[in-house]
Amino acid sequence: MLKVCLDSIKKCANNIEHELIVTDSATQEDTEMMMREQFEDVIFFPFKENVGFQAIVKKGIENSAGEYLLILNGDIIVTENAIQNMLNFLQANSSVGMVGPKLLNFNGTLQISCFRFYKPFTILYRRTFLGKMSFAKKHLDWFLMNDYDHKSPKDVDWLMGSALMISRAAIEKVGLMDPQYFMYMEDVDWCRRFWENGFRVVYYPLASMHHYHGKGSAKGGIVRSLLFNKYTWIHITSAVRYFKKFFGKSLPIHN
Repeated sequence: MLKVCLDSIKKCANNIEHELIVTDSATQEDTEMMMREQFEDVIFFPFKENVGFQAIVKKGIENSAGEYLLILNGDIIVTENAIQNMLNFLQANSSVGMVGPKLLNFNGTLQISCFRFYKPFTILYRRTFLGKMSFAKKHLDWFLMNDYDHKSPKDVDWLMGSALMISRAAIEKVGLMDPQYFMYMEDVDWCRRFWENGFRVVYYPLASMHHYHGKGSAKGGIVRSLLFNKYTWIHITSAVRYFKKFFGKSLPIHN
């Protein structure tokens, strides 16, 4: 997937002056060999241990020089003009600090990647049988923004961290992702801080990318996940930290 991702970036960003940085967690030997032999022009920072999402994003940002930064998961495939369209939008709108593209599954269907802010019971509804109840379905429709057609640009509460373009000016004011999160919720936290610092967070469906989204914390049902899936517990732990951090604070308001 990383090779396909890098090849798509090289193909679709060849008319944009850029540097390409890969930061990789729990790096395997074949990945190092591939980067060394096939992508010697790419700046590569491997980590022996699994250091978590925010740590590898931090490493990439701190070693970058660009005025705008495109943060991508290694399972993203960039499409033609997507990067240029996002860059044009960000450059033309100084009030926007973060923009995310429309993400598509590999069969071309929409992958939900913009959301309203979590409430404590959102996770409960998403991970238990309660999610099948009518009141929970109504709440989850609200959380997933199912009332939005995902066809025109829209200010949103938060964007999935799989594909984000951000201005360096915004990062310098907002700061990096919060290191208290090992995995999950760091993107929610970051978007909330962008809003708190006066920067808009915008879903931009006029640019699209493909994303293989494994959902590692959601496999096997709630009982099996709680017993055997470590990612479920990482997600729950991150959620507790998020709600504790923002307890008693009002949510950012936008149109």
